[in-house]
Amino acid sequence: MKALLSISRGGPEALSFDEIPPPLPELNQILLDVKAVGVNYPDVLIIEDRYQFRPARPFAPGAEVAGIVRQVGSAVSGISVGDHVIALCGWGGMAEQVAVDAAKATVIPRDMAFDKAAALLFTYGTALYALEHRAALSAGETLLILGASGGVGLAAVDLGRLKGARIVAGVSSQEKLDVVLRRGADAGVVYPKGALEPSAQKALVERFKTACNGAADVVFDNVGGDYAEPALRSTAWSGRYLIVGFTAGVPKIPLNLPLLKGCQLVGVFWGEWMAREREEARRASRRLVDMLRTGQIDPLISRSLPLAAGAAAIRELGQRASVGKIVLTV
Repeated sequence: MKALLSISRGGPEALSFDEIPPPLPELNQILLDVKAVGVNYPDVLIIEDRYQFRPARPFAPGAEVAGIVRQVGSAVSGISVGDHVIALCGWGGMAEQVAVDAAKATVIPRDMAFDKAAALLFTYGTALYALEHRAALSAGETLLILGASGGVGLAAVDLGRLKGARIVAGVSSQEKLDVVLRRGADAGVVYPKGALEPSAQKALVERFKTACNGAADVVFDNVGGDYAEPALRSTAWSGRYLIVGFTAGVPKIPLNLPLLKGCQLVGVFWGEWMAREREEARRASRRLVDMLRTGQIDPLISRSLPLAAGAAAIRELGQRASVGKIVLTV
């Protein structure tokens, strides 16, 4: 089978599209014929050994797949050969076949598009866990989303809108803001790209506060870097600051700010929650599938590329140039 492989540590240019033997499923695994792969920011990190997991090389990136079950292990129940499923595999998804733990797979309707399904779990799963379990977002609250035009950011826009929140989107260009406003955000802030001097950070605080009509009840920070402190300074008393990701780098937060604001800094480690609360996580996955099936949510796929173009997709994501989700099709 064909696979996009990380042979040595490096960026997308170090990846190789090669022929390798197909995997064999273990007792508790299923073997999938991969039809679509969601491209996510951990794919950028894992090939450079900057992710919390470091698989032995050679390995294929790709943590989120949709496909058709070719084979099931002898200990698997509830999933059969021929079922259409979405699954989380951590890595190995950018290949024509992948073996996945059956517990991390969810059956989907046979008429559900594979590309939409492959754009569902990682982004909407993270946003659902963050907004419901970690922030307890409620109707009427103001939700400030940094990196709102990316896959996870747009998922937070969709789910925040369903919760009845007022959504303020933080993005890096007017073009991205136009997309987010069309997707349901109520207001937005276009912030500068790159490092921010103290004066630029101070100005950004005022822009965030103005857009939030004073302050944000919940901040969904998918960016970090120099944008984190201005967003924290824009958080309301008793607000919840969700630490989701660091595409602009890991920030240094003055800890006097949470004290003065009486707000919470809340970590969002969706993958660990899924490992610890497996039944609840499975219910959440089935719920997301149902929300997609009924049209309550609709992942925005900005680019659909063939598997062989996976390196280009990872490069685009790493440059923070993409809007919505990039999906590879097999």
